[in-house]
Amino acid sequence: MHCNMIGDTLTLGFSRREQVVAWAQKRKLPGVYPEAEFVEADGLASYGPSLPDLFRRFASYVDKILKGAKPADLPIEQPTKFDLVINAKTAAVLGLAIPRDLAVSADEVIE
Repeated sequence: MHCNMIGDTLTLGFSRREQVVAWAQKRKLPGVYPEAEFVEADGLASYGPSLPDLFRRFASYVDKILKGAKPADLPIEQPTKFDLVINAKTAAVLGLAIPRDLAVSADEVIE
């Protein structure tokens, strides 16, 4: 039951990302979010596991199971690729300067 509550809370936060971002911006809070969709909704930045990479890795698990592997015998893996996305327009609205080194290391900078 506890896991379902956490999942429901995360789902609610994601589905209401525009409201979450607007709330932070109204208060001039530089929010860093877990997914790039928050940055696309004018959040400042996101840093989290690469979802396309996770889905590709998930597909390899499905392939192994379909070929007869027992799910309980498969190792638990942690994400290995993380994406940093920065919204330069939001940074300007908040009066923040994005350091050049950070912008260069980002996977994507939204102008």
